[in-house]
Amino acid sequence: MPQPTVDRGATPSSTGFPGPLAPAEMRTSNMSLLLRHLRRHGDRSRAQLAAETGLSKATISSLAADLTERGLVRDGRLVRGAVGRPGLPLTLDGAHVTGVGVEIAVDYLALTAVTLSGITVRETLTTVDAAHLGLDAVLDRAAELTRAMLRSLADADASCVGITVAPPGVIDYAQGMLRFAPNLGWRQVPLVAEFAARLGPLAPPVRLENDAKLAALAEFARFEGTDMVDMLYLTGETGVGAGIIADGRLMRGWSGFSGEVGHLPLDPAMTLCNCGRRGCWELIVGLDAFLRLVAPDPADPLRDPAAPLEGRLHAIRQRVDAHDEAAMLALETITQHLSTGLSVLVDVLNPRAIVLGGYYAHFGDVILPGLAELLAQRRMDAGSGVELLTTRLGMLATARGGALLALEDVFDNPSLVPSRP
Repeated sequence: MPQPTVDRGATPSSTGFPGPLAPAEMRTSNMSLLLRHLRRHGDRSRAQLAAETGLSKATISSLAADLTERGLVRDGRLVRGAVGRPGLPLTLDGAHVTGVGVEIAVDYLALTAVTLSGITVRETLTTVDAAHLGLDAVLDRAAELTRAMLRSLADADASCVGITVAPPGVIDYAQGMLRFAPNLGWRQVPLVAEFAARLGPLAPPVRLENDAKLAALAEFARFEGTDMVDMLYLTGETGVGAGIIADGRLMRGWSGFSGEVGHLPLDPAMTLCNCGRRGCWELIVGLDAFLRLVAPDPADPLRDPAAPLEGRLHAIRQRVDAHDEAAMLALETITQHLSTGLSVLVDVLNPRAIVLGGYYAHFGDVILPGLAELLAQRRMDAGSGVELLTTRLGMLATARGGALLALEDVFDNPSLVPSRP
């Protein structure tokens, strides 16, 4: 069924009612429509695009020429049908246009650069003991890694249109402020201004988004083209948060606080949390809790925050594969505690799928069967079962989500990308 041209951002008329878009705005809106259509539906001939968008063939040809000059689309291979002339499809390009995501986690820094067509072209994961280094040292290191990535992209004739920084905390979107990151001890940090100043005046625009929300965006992309519209992503790091997709949309809440599920009061010991409250769920299902269960001795190398996290998780995986009693009991305990919180979230949010990220994904084959059984025991309705999955993106899910979010500016306004020489 043909889709109508989207009227986005109509300008007010002298009567106070929205007036028609100016020609330049209309053209930008139609270029955006075309780009998003190609991203969602894949390669399309100009005739198909005209039929499916409702735009005329002449308009499609003109828009395609403009987008091609900007390097955002290109002609694909000829497709021969049963009758008529072969069609020349348009395909999403943008190999020289990238977004960059930067995750600041308690234990590491992750950076990813992704092209307009969704191809990851740069990624890095660096161990950083952010909770003890302090704000300035962490931001200096993150900015250093970001500058190196931007230089590498420029050397490859690729530009970065935007950077999304993802701290593990609550965001003030309007002020570009990190309001509170309990596991880092950071409060009221003007993170956009601080980070942009470190990158310099020629750096791309910087924005903020919560880590769990970005990971949810990145993971939700795996369901594109399906009827999956309700999903919950659960981080598995020192802090535990959720990214919530409801009816195909990311839920932020009116103040951006949605998804702070790690602070549900589910710890029976009522231990004091970094957030200032007691009994928070992340104290019994977060990474620190898991490491204490696997390695009760604080001197165990697995407890060393300076050691690369991936290496420590790999070592635990080896213990699990060897059926080490402490490791197996740790995973059983974590699974039990996960089921308690997730059963609440399933009742409240009714997601069709739950994707486990962070350290949970390293042990999904052990966690998921028991977790599915425990959740099924609490199910009130046979038709309300939930699909349990682990992340495909590992510790880089949040950074990839940040890169994808930065690229949305181009899908909103393709004219941001200048014509190629």
